[in-house]
Amino acid sequence: MLAWFLFLSIIVSVVVYAVWVSPSRTFLFLNSISKSVKNIMGWGNIYRRRMKVFTAALIIYLDYKAVQQRGKWTSKSKRTALWEKAHERNAKRVLSLIIKLEGLWVKLGQYLSTRADVLPEAYISLLKQLQDSLPPRPLKEVCRTIQKEFGKSMDDLFAEFVEKPLATASIAQVHRATLLNGQEVVVKVQHDGIKAIILEDLKNAKSIVNWIAWAEPQYDFNPMIDEWCKEAPKELDFDHEAENTRTVAANLGCKKSPGESYSSNRVNVLIPEVIQSTKSVLILEYMDGIRLNDTASLEAFGIDKQNIVEEITRAYAHQIYVDGFFNGDPHPGNFLVSKEAPHRPILLDFGLTKKLSSSMKHALAKMFLASAEGDHVALLSAFSEMGLRLRLDMPEQVMEITSVFFRSSTPATEAQQNLKSLAEQREKNMKAIQEKLQLNQKEVKRFNPVDAFPGDIVIFGRVLNLLRGLSSTMNVRIVYMDIMKPFAEAVLGNINKTPAANAQWIYNTPVHSDVEAKLRRLLVELGNNDKILGIQVCAYKDGEVIIDTAAGVLGRYDPRPVQPDTLFSVFSATKGITAGMLHWLVDNGKLKLDENVANIWPEFRGNGKEHIKVHHILNHTSGLHNALADLRGENAFLMTEWDACLKLIEASQPETEPGKQQLYHYLSFGWLCGGIVEHASGKKFQEILEEALIRPLKIEGELYVGIPPGVEARLANLTLDTDDLKKFSEMRNRAEMPSTFQLNNISEFAEYLPAFFNMLNVRRAIVPAANGHCSARALARYYAALADCGVVPPPHSSASNPPLGSHPHIPKFPSKKTDEKQKGKVDSGLKNERSDGRQNVYIRIEEEDDNDEEKCSKSSRDTSKGAGPENKKGKIFSNPRVHEAFMGVGEYENMCLRDGVFGLGFRRLKSKDGDGSYSGFGHSGMGGSTGFCDVKNRFAMAVTLNKLSFGGVTAKIVELICSELNLPLPEGLSGSGDINRPLIN
Repeated sequence: MLAWFLFLSIIVSVVVYAVWVSPSRTFLFLNSISKSVKNIMGWGNIYRRRMKVFTAALIIYLDYKAVQQRGKWTSKSKRTALWEKAHERNAKRVLSLIIKLEGLWVKLGQYLSTRADVLPEAYISLLKQLQDSLPPRPLKEVCRTIQKEFGKSMDDLFAEFVEKPLATASIAQVHRATLLNGQEVVVKVQHDGIKAIILEDLKNAKSIVNWIAWAEPQYDFNPMIDEWCKEAPKELDFDHEAENTRTVAANLGCKKSPGESYSSNRVNVLIPEVIQSTKSVLILEYMDGIRLNDTASLEAFGIDKQNIVEEITRAYAHQIYVDGFFNGDPHPGNFLVSKEAPHRPILLDFGLTKKLSSSMKHALAKMFLASAEGDHVALLSAFSEMGLRLRLDMPEQVMEITSVFFRSSTPATEAQQNLKSLAEQREKNMKAIQEKLQLNQKEVKRFNPVDAFPGDIVIFGRVLNLLRGLSSTMNVRIVYMDIMKPFAEAVLGNINKTPAANAQWIYNTPVHSDVEAKLRRLLVELGNNDKILGIQVCAYKDGEVIIDTAAGVLGRYDPRPVQPDTLFSVFSATKGITAGMLHWLVDNGKLKLDENVANIWPEFRGNGKEHIKVHHILNHTSGLHNALADLRGENAFLMTEWDACLKLIEASQPETEPGKQQLYHYLSFGWLCGGIVEHASGKKFQEILEEALIRPLKIEGELYVGIPPGVEARLANLTLDTDDLKKFSEMRNRAEMPSTFQLNNISEFAEYLPAFFNMLNVRRAIVPAANGHCSARALARYYAALADCGVVPPPHSSASNPPLGSHPHIPKFPSKKTDEKQKGKVDSGLKNERSDGRQNVYIRIEEEDDNDEEKCSKSSRDTSKGAGPENKKGKIFSNPRVHEAFMGVGEYENMCLRDGVFGLGFRRLKSKDGDGSYSGFGHSGMGGSTGFCDVKNRFAMAVTLNKLSFGGVTAKIVELICSELNLPLPEGLSGSGDINRPLIN
């Protein structure tokens, strides 16, 4: 009342002033006041409706609080009856309020009436009548609207018009009629004045949501109400509904002729044909059907309710995942069941229909499949694709919440238990959030874990809840995972994975050289032969980028393109990175290659390991090749526990005398090197990785051993080349492999490999032998630096987008909602362009002498051996003989087994047709990803891919590039793909 008094006082004061000071303007002023008063009256109407809602809510709240108190003093036998009476009493209040208000509140009531899985029976039984049994509008009003819309009398339109409506709903009333040509139809007529009421109610709802968000930040439903405000008014245009009806009918194949073929995921439903429409009247074909709440008739016709609800669910799965165009209002009143056998669902009312973009459709399908398969990486990636951003990193809780979203429905009889279970789950999740963020009770209640919520999934979520409510109302159990999965798989399984089906298969970046153009033609050929899913290739010659190509898609169910900054799991190619870290520590005086490991790592001593030296570890001759080799099956997840694995290494015992036999340490190599790194440096493994390689090479955000939270959207998903897998049974054992990794055991290992290494907790683990994630351009840049004795190459090609090193290495989660004023602004340090526009200077090393040692001496003339990192002036190594160290030749020859495959941490590469000397070094990983360099020709390259095979694809790529550049073909990388010598190390 005070607000009204102040407002009226201001109006009166302004009027007096206007009349007294400027009589000539009085008329115009009073005219504007007249308009303002009308607006005030409109506001008053909104205010009255709002007060009715708040008053009813307060009465219901106080009633339940009173019952809650009374229940404490009531015996258990009478407590149930006490609550049932309260539910019935308050359900009547809600129904009475909704009938008085009509408009949008009827929609709310319809929604609540379907939630038999979470609401007491009293609410369901009373609110059901809102689905089609609201008080009818006067016939005169109905006829007046029809005649106004068509410009004809009722007699000129209909041979017969039934006065009693078939149904009265929130927006319109439906009558049965017969056209002049004898066709039976239904006529849907919009209520007079309903548009203004709906729009008012949307404003009310928006105000209420704003108030809730202010009072309780964790309940910020603004994205939802914004989407509703955008979509709900479309229901008021019946021309729009008519077009929606035609579209959905065509998509579901409802009008196919008998001879036409159906897809494997066809659905068996009916949709009435549109006869005629205007903005406020819709005439549809009449279909004789039974309402879903008419239990007696359903039983009389022998209709299987389970089959009906399953078919309705299939129809919605088709609309959402296959068509990307779906009805957003599947409450029971919008369905009938045909009386004619076979009894099929009849779908009605397409006023609220949502159209999804192709990317959103794929993201929703990916979210569903990720939930079905428990794939945390795919789930977080799907969230990123659809624009859903979180303020915390809790993938386990996110997966649980998403699984609840797609959970099986429960019959109405189990509603109370279901509600209790959901409440317990929510309490558990909130407790986990509180513990992780160290919030107090008040803070956790105000914490909203969602930073950005895409409007597109609001209607999608509403549909799932309505379908779940529908099945509960029908008292059937629906397993959504089973019914909807084929449709989600269909949309992602049919993505354009090959070049023939996708003109954008090669990512659109400039061609750097003729050899890159030829490479792209080879990739297209391999892609069309289904040998490539996603791939990156990058190469340097003489310190300059000559190839930087990305092609294919991120995964079998991920149609997004591979880009230059995509992160691939490179398996054992990680060993080359780990080895480089040990050499960096040697170069900086923190470590010696001939030092006993036990002197650096005291806990390592014992069990016959006292004489194992650092070079034994790097050369795979320590005798610990089978240490932790049983981390498969039930023990597999132990490899994600860094400290536990180091302790197992400390307790291990060598099987052969150190330095006597070279056997590939396929898993133990990583923890052996990792333990040495941490004990020699006094720092964490990942700290040394950043200090030694990431920052000097400027490859932030594109090389990890154990990914951080926030990069999931850039991960390529692993899959297996099944044709290659079939050949494993033909393979011979390899002498250089440890007994636990012989090829007759690899088939079993390879089958579970993609699924295991796709898991988020595995990708986040530090496994320095097998868990590197990087782009080809980051890995190639690393080897380009090694090829030049550690000289950091000039900035990567400016044609690459986004620029190499432009990502934050450790992404941060937003701590609070982005300020509106800051939206659209980009941190200058994160822009996909150079901020200063300057070129870095790079002095090319002269190649007058082929002597590798002399070249390294020239490149390091301004540095001294053992100099600290701060004095290296653009180098990551200062040792002029570092190439000899990598390959285990020259003064390092005695540290390596003669004629062994490995040098000190790297695989040694000979020229296929050369003199038998080593020309370079590198490391390959299971499935074909590889990085290497030819030091004599100052050439480096990397290949990353996500379709795991013997390495035949990589071999063909290396052969082509070396041939075109007239470079000797590395023996270790040629002919890979032969079943007898797969590229797995």
